[in-house]
This record gives sequence, structure tokens and C-alpha cells, in this order.
Amino acid sequence: MKKVSRRSTLAIAGAAAMAPLAAVRAQQQTGLPDKPLKILVGFPAGGGTDVMARFLAEPLKQRTGRNVLIDNKAGASGTIAVETLKNAAPDGTTIAYVPSATIVQKLTMESVPFDPLADIQPVTLAGTVQTAFCVSPTIGVNTLPDYIEWLKKNPTRQSFGTTAMGSFTHFFGVMAGREIDIPLEPVPYRGAAPLVADLQGGHIAAGCGGITDFLEHHRAGKVKVIFTSGTKPTTSAPEIPTATQLGYPKLQILGWYVFFVPAKTPTPLVDAWGKELRAVLALPDVQKKLTELGLDVETSTPAEFTQRMTADLARWKTIIDSIGYKAQ
Repeated sequence: MKKVSRRSTLAIAGAAAMAPLAAVRAQQQTGLPDKPLKILVGFPAGGGTDVMARFLAEPLKQRTGRNVLIDNKAGASGTIAVETLKNAAPDGTTIAYVPSATIVQKLTMESVPFDPLADIQPVTLAGTVQTAFCVSPTIGVNTLPDYIEWLKKNPTRQSFGTTAMGSFTHFFGVMAGREIDIPLEPVPYRGAAPLVADLQGGHIAAGCGGITDFLEHHRAGKVKVIFTSGTKPTTSAPEIPTATQLGYPKLQILGWYVFFVPAKTPTPLVDAWGKELRAVLALPDVQKKLTELGLDVETSTPAEFTQRMTADLARWKTIIDSIGYKAQ
């Protein structure tokens, strides 16, 4: 056995002592609290929002050296999670991963307990997402024309499940019914997971939600996505047509996913979160996975997203008014 010199021994010991110190310094450089970090998700485990948040938590943990926890505050189409964020301490330990389907409810539900422009503040856009209209594999439908013919033969089943009432996962289905001249009745579900289960079992004929909620299940044959809401097919599934391509140009809605913090979170903490999140979202493996889930990755500054959200809320109000929906 080779003898190790005293100098080598000291060098090895010194390096070992420095390694934890270097790790601590790296963690401190994140600018985030040296505490466990929490990501609030407003939908049940297993849905698209939850799957994405859990996937992003791991590289965040590796970058920051903090334990990153997912806290599912499911219910009320995601608004419970946002209300929880609104009331959370603005100390940088809590953020929320929120879809536009939740934010738009400020226009449709009088009881929504937050103002998206006052009670929370954006950190960064994570990406854009199309709304998907899908059918149960049990009804033997593969295209929109097939579905229209099926509806005419089954007038008692002209309903669709929605992952969030009072959001565009609700309105897109209603708008689709108007465009095909067959009224479709929304049925509320507590997120995508129970809706997918009922679609797979044939308990409901159709469903509407973000494509991130349905794409993996579409590929697995549990549901059949027959069209989406973009002006062009989503990057992750170019074979699925848009309603525009099928001759229904009024069926265009583009949603998004955003990370928010409480409104009074200090700017240095917002900037620190933005730096870490944008770095994670730029990782090739992360972009590949999110694209596969149906999210077209895109980031922003807080100011850029605030401008976008303000413009979208104004445009969405015009759409909501056009279909005659009144705040509940």
C-alpha cells in the first residue's frame, strides 16, 4: 500500500474542509432564504400543473441547496392556492405556480379572494399553453367532424368536463359548442386527474383543459385530444390540429403558466427567485420535458409579464362579454 505523505494528508483534509464551505457560499449566493422553500399548486396531485411543478422542484433543489416542497392547495379552480399565497409571509420562502385558467376567474367569479394585479406579483413567465378539447376513447371519435356527428346521434350526452369553471377551460368548450351549432353544457371537475379518469371510463364524453393536463394521457390512449386553441399546433404535438386549421378561427385562446410571490415580497427576493427559475427553465432537459408536457417554454421579467397580464385580462373580458357570461 502506498504511503501518503503528511503534506498530502493535510491537503486532502483541507480540501474536505473547504468543500462544505464552498457549498454554503454557493447556496448563499442564490439570495434566497436559507430555509425550506414551498411551491403552492392549486390542483390535485397528478394533474398537469402538479406534474410540471414537481418536475421543476428537483433542479431548483439542486441549484439552491434548499429543500423544495410542493404544497397542493386544491379546490376552487386554483384560487385557494393563490389566496394562500396572498396571505403568506413575503419572506421569499413561498411561491405559487399558477395557470391563466385561475387568474381569469377574477373576471368571472365575484367571490375570487384576490386581485392578480395587487395581491400577488409575478416572478417570471414559465411558458404558454393551448387549451385542448378531448373526447373519451369509449365513444369511437377521432376528429371534430366525427364528434359533431356523434353529438347529433347522442343528444343526451352534449356535455363536457372542465378542469376549472369560470375559466377558459370552461369557456373554450362553450365557445366550441356555439361554433359547431350544438350547445355544450359544462360539468365542473376538481382538476384534470378526476376528469381524465371519467373520460377513460366513459362516464363523460368530452373534456376541456390545458393541453398540459391531457397530452400524456392522449399519448397513452386514455383520452383523445381532437383540437386545440392555438393559431398553430403546439410544439409538443404538431399532429393535433387547431380549431383554426379546422375552419373555426374564432376558437383562439393562448394561456400561460407563471410563478408568483406575495405582493409585498422585497425586490431582491423577487430578483433572486427570477434568477433561479429562469436558469432552471433554460436547462435543455427541462425544456424538453416541459415541451413534451405541452408547455411552450418562455420566460419574462416581472414588468414584462405584468404588462402582458394586464393586456390579456382586457382581451379576455371582451371574449367573456361576447358570449354573455355574467360573473357568478
